[in-house]
Amino acid sequence: MSPHHTAATRPSPLSGHQVQLVLDDQEVTVTDVGAKVRRYAVGGRDVFTPFGEDEVAPAGHGAVLAPWPNRIRDGRYTVDGQELQLDISEPDLGTALHGLVMWQRWEVLGSVDEAHVAGHAATLRLRLAPSPGYPFDLLLQVTYRLTAAGLHVQTTATNLGTRPAPYGVGFHPWLSPGGASLDECTVRLDAATRVTVDERLLPTGTEPVAGDYDLRTPRSLRGLDLDDAYLDVIRDEDGLSWIRVEGPDGRTAAVWMDESMDAWQICTGDHISPERVRRTGVAAEPMSCIADAFRTGDRLVHIAPGESHEVTWGAALL
Repeated sequence: MSPHHTAATRPSPLSGHQVQLVLDDQEVTVTDVGAKVRRYAVGGRDVFTPFGEDEVAPAGHGAVLAPWPNRIRDGRYTVDGQELQLDISEPDLGTALHGLVMWQRWEVLGSVDEAHVAGHAATLRLRLAPSPGYPFDLLLQVTYRLTAAGLHVQTTATNLGTRPAPYGVGFHPWLSPGGASLDECTVRLDAATRVTVDERLLPTGTEPVAGDYDLRTPRSLRGLDLDDAYLDVIRDEDGLSWIRVEGPDGRTAAVWMDESMDAWQICTGDHISPERVRRTGVAAEPMSCIADAFRTGDRLVHIAPGESHEVTWGAALL
């Protein structure tokens, strides 16, 4: 006899339970595993490079990166004189990568109909349990909302504990070339400073953008190999900074962040695993801090007990 499955234990695809958002010709699929955006398309044209419903997200696709984005050297950092050790999740480089929440199941708030459609907005919530490597009690909440201007994302972290919590946040959408090769596309990134790194992709300093790293005007992606953080972001009249990938179809997949964040990571995927997803999109990652912030303190937030930290970003097909 087959076991009885409640809503909480019913079988689901490997990517997680699916939540659909629809507004006019815009479609978004969010999964409860990692609160990931599995697909975002407008008029059938992908804005984000999607992954399969019955597939584990291959390279951080669509993930929330908290309570830190990017890497922490050796997974080791110090808070108030206490040395803490995180699990090494990137063994080849000996780092703790992309936080603690991207593989956890988030609770979907509000109503979802039998077709898994939540209207044009959905909110997911996760209470991150304290652990030896991160002994802080955070409540995370992310709201995905479709608007006439595109996808709008708001993420809040609240400290439910009794001591200040070190915190950073980022996001991992991959901008789609729209079925074309990346070599046929151009990229633009609104920032004036590049972060230099060592062989472990950990920061060593900064330099003004130049040559292949100057993306302030559209540049061909042909032969361009990027996995870099950028600072000194440039903002438009609305206070937004953008990464744009224009395909040969004349459409531009774009991610923006408002003034709540001031760092970008961009990656063309030339060296990621699995090989089949290399150069299938451009990771356009808005972040509140760059790699190793738990050790360097650079742009690191400390959320006081009872206080919250909120960031906003979004995406569109232009």
